[in-house]
Amino acid sequence: MSAASTAGTATGGRGWVAEFVVLAAIWGSSFLFTRLGAAEFGPLPTAGLRTGLAAVFLWPLLMRQGQWPALRQHWKPILLSGVINSAIPFALYAWVVTHLPTGLTSILNATVPLFGALVAWAWLGDRISRLRTLGLVLGFVGVALLALRVPSGAGGQSPYAIWAMAACLLATTCYAVAASFARRYLVGVPALANAAGSQVGASLALALPTIWFWPAQMPGPRAWAAIAFISVVCTGIAYVLYFRLIARAGPSRALTVTFLAPVFAVAYGAIFLQEAITPWMLGCGLVIVCGTMLSTGLVRGRRPAAAAPLT
Repeated sequence: MSAASTAGTATGGRGWVAEFVVLAAIWGSSFLFTRLGAAEFGPLPTAGLRTGLAAVFLWPLLMRQGQWPALRQHWKPILLSGVINSAIPFALYAWVVTHLPTGLTSILNATVPLFGALVAWAWLGDRISRLRTLGLVLGFVGVALLALRVPSGAGGQSPYAIWAMAACLLATTCYAVAASFARRYLVGVPALANAAGSQVGASLALALPTIWFWPAQMPGPRAWAAIAFISVVCTGIAYVLYFRLIARAGPSRALTVTFLAPVFAVAYGAIFLQEAITPWMLGCGLVIVCGTMLSTGLVRGRRPAAAAPLT
């Protein structure tokens, strides 16, 4: 899910709807494929390979579009944003999905705009109205209620489930901080320069941990295929689709892809991993989404405080 800031205006029409649904389906699948990869590679190598292969995929596009000068001019904040926005959260999520159902993880990921509004208020001085404050409270209540009854995944209840939920929320906080960081230091930087450069920064940060924690036994073809998918499709192609969506539909509409992705993630987890879908889980997810929509101002059509993340 990236938080790079990009200017864009809606062009009208409904031509963006198909890409919106495709992007939600792609990002919803990232949790499933991350689990498949992390099961054999481990969390840190999974994150390192994801960012490294994504950088390899995006770099030729960057050069073809002539955005290398922009990356060279702003390389320091771009590389740092990659650490905050990709390296840390990707590593956290790769560990989280080994202890929590992928559907539950995707619901918690939907709190990114919630934390984004809070960080933007604390760092950038964004105004939070009474309605948005109510949304923040409602969203955090939903998370607290969800923590009371953590559903089990295909492998049963993990003893680290609560810690995994905390790690997931830490990852969403990283996305939120990266969004405000981008608004503060990366305004006007072309989207592809942000996307490719951030993956390079994340790859550099994860290079040594990836080598150090490389599995003793070589992973099988399924794990490699999962890594390739989350690198090229869920990261590289998703970046391109997301920034196209911002340009064609506007940032407020692009943000709502965060709310549709869990629908696909929950379905994938139930179909392919036999994960349980409980009424409590769905009810808490609805509370979180409603609170997030209020806190970001989406219910009143205002521009949200943070862009949706790449998962």
